[in-house]
Amino acid sequence: MESIASKSKMSDFDNSDFVEIKAPADFTSPEELYKQLVKVVESYHPSADISMIEKAYHIADNAHKEQCRKSGEPYIIHPLCVAIILAELELDKETIVAGLLHDVVEDTKYTIEEIAAVFNEEIALLVDGVTKLTQLNYSKDKVEIQAENLRKMFLAMAKDIRVILIKLADRLHNMRTLQYQTPIKQKEKARETMDIYAPIAQRLGISKIKIELDDLSLRYLEPEVYKDLTDKIDSKMIERKEFIHEIVEEVSEHVKAMDIDAKIDGRVKHFFSIYKKMVNQNKTLDQIFDLFAVRIIVDTVKDCYAALGVIHEMYKPIPGRFKDYIAMPKPNMYQSLHTTLIGPSGHPFEIQIRTYEMHRTAEYGIAAHWKYKEGQDGKNTRDTEEAKLTWLRQILEWQRDMSDNKEFLSLLKSDLDLFSESVYCFTPTGDVKNLPNGSTPIDFAYSIHSAVGNKMVGARVNGKLVNIDYVIQNGDRIEIITSQNSKGPSRDWLAIVKSTQAKNKINQWFKTELKEDNITHGKDMIINYCKTKNINLSDLLKPEFMTKVMSKYGFRDWDSIYAAVGHGGLKEGQVINKLKDEYDKKHKKELTDEKVLETISEIKDNKPATVAKTKGGIVVEGIHDVAVRFSKCCNPVPGDEIVGFVTRGRGVSIHRTDCINLMNLSEEDRARLIEAEWATGAGSAQGGELYFAEIKIYANNRNGVLVDISRILTENKIDVTSMTARTSKQGTATISIGFEINSVEQLRFIVSKLRSVESVLDIERTTG
Repeated sequence: MESIASKSKMSDFDNSDFVEIKAPADFTSPEELYKQLVKVVESYHPSADISMIEKAYHIADNAHKEQCRKSGEPYIIHPLCVAIILAELELDKETIVAGLLHDVVEDTKYTIEEIAAVFNEEIALLVDGVTKLTQLNYSKDKVEIQAENLRKMFLAMAKDIRVILIKLADRLHNMRTLQYQTPIKQKEKARETMDIYAPIAQRLGISKIKIELDDLSLRYLEPEVYKDLTDKIDSKMIERKEFIHEIVEEVSEHVKAMDIDAKIDGRVKHFFSIYKKMVNQNKTLDQIFDLFAVRIIVDTVKDCYAALGVIHEMYKPIPGRFKDYIAMPKPNMYQSLHTTLIGPSGHPFEIQIRTYEMHRTAEYGIAAHWKYKEGQDGKNTRDTEEAKLTWLRQILEWQRDMSDNKEFLSLLKSDLDLFSESVYCFTPTGDVKNLPNGSTPIDFAYSIHSAVGNKMVGARVNGKLVNIDYVIQNGDRIEIITSQNSKGPSRDWLAIVKSTQAKNKINQWFKTELKEDNITHGKDMIINYCKTKNINLSDLLKPEFMTKVMSKYGFRDWDSIYAAVGHGGLKEGQVINKLKDEYDKKHKKELTDEKVLETISEIKDNKPATVAKTKGGIVVEGIHDVAVRFSKCCNPVPGDEIVGFVTRGRGVSIHRTDCINLMNLSEEDRARLIEAEWATGAGSAQGGELYFAEIKIYANNRNGVLVDISRILTENKIDVTSMTARTSKQGTATISIGFEINSVEQLRFIVSKLRSVESVLDIERTTG
């Protein structure tokens, strides 16, 4: 049976870039997929020992045995497919093992320490690198959470680049099975893939993964555009197959006549590549020149240029459409000759010429050479890897410099932007620099060194003086004029530069060079803020409170806090509110603890008469003129057994006796408990007073379950105040509903009605 882990083997002319996903009943079994994985690994790996992979498969299979994906298939199929994708990139066994185990720590009871004990620290590091952060503060929004997870991933990548290869394989299989997600989730995942993961695959030179991620993202982000493209390309597919076949035959004949040994094939370009050109060049499909590409693969660089000569004799090249990526490789080390020509029938087409080694690098990128394959060319391999990872070092520099997660994510997306074209230019000594399209001499200066950018006073392009906002063109030779008397960059430069690297380095200069000014400015901002809010700053600026704030924001001294406020890295309100929180914690504790305990002791000893009815029909023993409130952790309603808890400075909070928070009280806090009861008549329908209650409904996920639940609440005139729902990987929906009722009897009646809804498995009331 065909694997769902890899794309179907299609002809060069077949447009479809997607696996045919079978109905759940027809999924390839885990056992068959495992056999396929072993077969792929044994086809390229020098060692026949697969015992470590087998052990990882059995551990993952056992750990995930109770779990299913949304498609209904056993969950183990996902890590198996991820491992097969990694094996198709011909990666080492440690990476394959980590691919099998990549969800074990995140989704099961296994820990990183157990992975290290069973296998080794190397595999544990890889698994940990792709495991999402679990102890996140979920009061943060999705952007914050996404940024923190990406920060963790990039740090892990710096230690071992295989982390991102596993993550890319994981994302690729998830995108292949995205049709089982909700439309909102589809767009969310597709957007993240297009903004982050496809560009990373491109930076690493792995076109085998990058192309498929691009097309899958386009399919869900722009379904109408995608369908229109496929329809238009498919409508003339037979005609185009014949055209490409004719070109391939002609080229093969002429290349062979020149005694050049070559492999030649043709194809229609992938959809996202076509879409990107349409957007960037504002053209229709009919106006795109290179919809078709013929690829010529030869043995040597010399043969590449010889084949180019043959091609230019055969067909008329389109001016300005020749690119030599062999002499000037792309930043991801991609090498090839590209030329666009006019075919015999007047149709334009593109020819790409490269060596077999260049083709392997183009397909597999950084995965093309791995540790056990290095042999004698180990140094060249390491040099190639280093060249491909210069962008990663830049990202790690931003991480160290930025405390703002949203700013980091914005810079990252900007730097990885798929739609940005590149421009090639030269230093005075002939070195090639690759910059984003629209870059200026300032971008060029900072690409050389931050010191050159900071001391820049002018620039010459091709020997002529130009303005600093001059837009660099392909082939420009640029010389930067510097002066030791320069006062540094201007803030206006931030609006001129295009490269993320230049923007970051300019911002860093202002943070460092103007620190004293920023300290003074930040101090004034904090003082003025406190004045407008009537806050006594001297009460807050105590060493113990300041230390907590410095620790929270990652600063070593208080002047750095002032400087951060001064240059806008922190808001003055953030700092003051944190100081105030620490002050309030200590102040309340010192002021009220002894008095509260003393008061409760007196109440319990003297047992005075109960007071009259207080808020919500509550009678509290021995407490006069005190605020009474219902705790939000358990939301008691009339009919529940209740107890009072004397808080520090906020009166008495009423809890249900089965509240988890009460059960976990320390002996010291148990001294604060005091008897309480419902007043006569509380909770009667005639009283008209309503109380908040919250329940959780567990149900098998199906269309219409929320509608059925809502109908019962509406029919019984229940006022719903909140409703949230989420679905687990196993397909179980958890629905939390908050509503107002008058008694526990009414609550029980509603729950019994809800239990009759089809698919509902269980209902529980929140208990803290």
